[in-house]
Amino acid sequence: MIIPVKWTDEGVNMLDQRLLPTEEKWLMLKTYNDVAAGIRDMVVRGAPAIGVSAAYGVALGAKQFVGTNVVDLEDELDYVCEVLGKTRPTAVNLFWAIDRMKRTFHKAKAEGRSISEIKQTLLQDAKDIHEEDIESQRLIAQFGGELIEDNSTVLTHCNAGALATGGVWGTALGVIRGAVNQGKTISVIADETRPYMQGARLTAWELLQDQIPVRLITDSMSGHVMKNGDVQAVVVGSDRIAANGDVANKIGTYMVAVLARRHGIPFYVAAPLSTVDLNCPTGDQIPIEERDIREITHVKDIQLAPEGIDVSNYAFDVTPNDLITAIITEKGVARAPYVESLKNMFNE
Repeated sequence: MIIPVKWTDEGVNMLDQRLLPTEEKWLMLKTYNDVAAGIRDMVVRGAPAIGVSAAYGVALGAKQFVGTNVVDLEDELDYVCEVLGKTRPTAVNLFWAIDRMKRTFHKAKAEGRSISEIKQTLLQDAKDIHEEDIESQRLIAQFGGELIEDNSTVLTHCNAGALATGGVWGTALGVIRGAVNQGKTISVIADETRPYMQGARLTAWELLQDQIPVRLITDSMSGHVMKNGDVQAVVVGSDRIAANGDVANKIGTYMVAVLARRHGIPFYVAAPLSTVDLNCPTGDQIPIEERDIREITHVKDIQLAPEGIDVSNYAFDVTPNDLITAIITEKGVARAPYVESLKNMFNE
């Protein structure tokens, strides 16, 4: 069972995903600044996992507070939330978790609770966020697994497994695990997902741990394997879903969706409702993170590109809703028109 983020009495314990698959190393993050750096530097990654980590970061910031005035604690937590909120702009789960923790604080303050009680309340809510995420994954696995036919090969892009969430199931890989648990024979094609190689390093590692058959390909092979009839479904995760069903996910997802449509292959997105941003009308309003160009020009310390070359390193792209067969959530399966189906899920 993979759980990449854990709360301990010492601090937040994170599996350093930058070192996988060759080394499994855990980092003990003892301050909220450490947690913020862990999110920003991709020690932890994946929208649900970022949300869980941010919640623990807020709880850790409260735990570190040594004052006796609730107003001072509020000022400190506002700063903590500001620091955490600057780490990864695309993943909406980050802001969802921070906002929820803020509401928890204000409710506890309004109830007249002491500082020690507020600290405990914040920690409990962070733990609840973690547990709720794992339960939502279980439901996504159940609903999504029913969509995958027996004897199918599923193509994935990036890593939306247990490593990208609070642990155990995952979102996209949760769908695959759900299908396997339902007695179906499933195999996976994982594309490498340049430039950070989450498919090669993380998805392949997770599936091997579960003994689910997996074949690794380069990103540029996706169209070829689809044309050959090797793929029966595509399942990906998401970092933010707009109200109209446009989906932001790891760079290259849009390309895979276009290829799937060309070859008549269903393209599924698996994500908890905390990834859905009803305040974002379309994908055009989703901020797209740009990362260090060395992720493209170098592999570790080995330089691949000529010095001085102009480089773009977009971390995400947006797949238009008309390319998406269905969005799988913990409340069930949403289909077009997504403006209605996604909104209805929040009202259930």
